[in-house]
Amino acid sequence: MLDAHLDQIRAHAVSGKAEEMRAYHKADRVYLGASNPEIDLLVKHWRTELSLEERLSLAADLWASDIHEGRIAAAKLLTQARIRPSDEEAWALICSWVPEFDAWAIADHVCIAAQKRIIADPSRLDDVEGWTSSELMWARRAALVATLPFAKLNNPKPAEIEARERVLGWAASYLGDRDWFIQKAVAWWLRDLSKHDPARTRAFLNEHGPYMRSFARKEAAQYLPPEDDGSSSPIFCP
Repeated sequence: MLDAHLDQIRAHAVSGKAEEMRAYHKADRVYLGASNPEIDLLVKHWRTELSLEERLSLAADLWASDIHEGRIAAAKLLTQARIRPSDEEAWALICSWVPEFDAWAIADHVCIAAQKRIIADPSRLDDVEGWTSSELMWARRAALVATLPFAKLNNPKPAEIEARERVLGWAASYLGDRDWFIQKAVAWWLRDLSKHDPARTRAFLNEHGPYMRSFARKEAAQYLPPEDDGSSSPIFCP
């Protein structure tokens, strides 16, 4: 089954694109040269023709191929609001992939799949918290990217507020890490939060802004009202 589905991806490869993708993503693996929109169309078709058990098996095999487009397709196969009766199997598969992250594009596609599974069962934040102490930067980053839905709630319930505060605690604990991707992930989370809870975003920046890199502070405050973005405060001086 794997070879047949990879052949479908190869059929959409564009001459010369594989070399461009390798240079762009900077991860040492096979690139076929197929675009994300083409993979989207293929995955939608596969969902209609495969049982859930077959989709989970195909996703595992596509990931194991270590082909860039194969891993993207694997993540897309698991990106849906409801996966029943195999929700736990899908979540376990996603978690097994996290320690193998080595580039942002694949990591982000898997995190989008993870977002659906976490919203389906917020108790999975207990698993995600384990990622925050990983030695792998991509795993630590994934803890924030996979929990972005909690930053986008307009009227969060008490349990959702608790989850939001939990993730903000992780974000604060990351600020001793000057890695660009980590700081960018913190800024991304705060930027999304600022559209729905500007007061909480300002409070985080007032407390933790001095420990953020300049670009991250600016991005986090991007959508805050100008008079309230803290730009005149000494704590935001580079």
